[in-house]
Amino acid sequence: MPGSKPLSMEARQERELPRGAGWQFEPKWDGFRCLAMRDGEKVELLGRSGKSLSGYFPDVVAGLRALKARRFTLDGELVVPVGKVLSFEALQMRLHPAASRVATLAAKHPARLVAFDLLRTARGVDMGGKPLAERRAALEVFFDDLESNAVLRLSPTTTRRAKAETWLKRAGGGELDGVVAKRLDEPYRAGERAMVKVKTLRSADCVVGGFRYAGTGKTKLGSLLLGLYDNAGKLDHVGFVSGFPDKERTAILKKLKPLRGGPGFTGDAPGGPSRWATERSARWEPLKTKLVVEVEYDHVTGDRFRHATRFLRWRPDKAPRQCTMEQLEMEARPARLMK
Repeated sequence: MPGSKPLSMEARQERELPRGAGWQFEPKWDGFRCLAMRDGEKVELLGRSGKSLSGYFPDVVAGLRALKARRFTLDGELVVPVGKVLSFEALQMRLHPAASRVATLAAKHPARLVAFDLLRTARGVDMGGKPLAERRAALEVFFDDLESNAVLRLSPTTTRRAKAETWLKRAGGGELDGVVAKRLDEPYRAGERAMVKVKTLRSADCVVGGFRYAGTGKTKLGSLLLGLYDNAGKLDHVGFVSGFPDKERTAILKKLKPLRGGPGFTGDAPGGPSRWATERSARWEPLKTKLVVEVEYDHVTGDRFRHATRFLRWRPDKAPRQCTMEQLEMEARPARLMK
């Protein structure tokens, strides 16, 4: 296996799909990004954060080990079909410390790996520096040579923007999360936001840098304080999310309490001077930066969410350091032009 953990190529969010020639479009699957690597009997699944996912998806590991191809590196998405949809909830449940529980879940709802890129061929050829057009052709050859396999799926692609638009219209219904566009002439740019993603809703992955209690007591959660890292590596406060059902507030507060006493926001912090600020709103509890949430938002002004956001889900597959201001650059651009 490679000595250092590779990084996935990332995407920047845009409002619409790019126009013109030279683009490949793919469905954006609602799952966990994964680099699947095999070298002999050794199979490793690496998440976007660089952490191993192998222990949580033994069914996928076993399926890849059963292939005749004894070496390869695939880039793809781990998904869990439940009925006719892909269940992100079932996917999250796999991240359980007990192997017995993981095995039970795997037996009930087996996972799949939807592959969309090939970085190392079965013959050991490194494809990372090759243009996408060559990598896709090699990926299709890789699948043509496969025997029947219950784990692997080949993600469809198109160079027709009209076709990609039809995929985008289907997104959000429990199968697709949007559409991704990649340049056919570019190599695999690990760790860079070299792809374009378009989603049916505006969302961002944010670090939970702190929280506020509801009311004057300390028994009920009020809101989670959201942060994104700037170019200097400082965690800036960008907004908050609240509106949790009462039954969830207690569980979330229990999740937060072991993380109290962390650095919280190291850049712009909440509770600064403001005509809206009150003594109570200025009080907040800093946290260790361990938790990531995905939130839906409507507008961004001055590198902050203009209004409260809506909680979508926890993102245990994302490393906090991957939650950067780049996610908001497209939205914040008009506001910057008006400064």
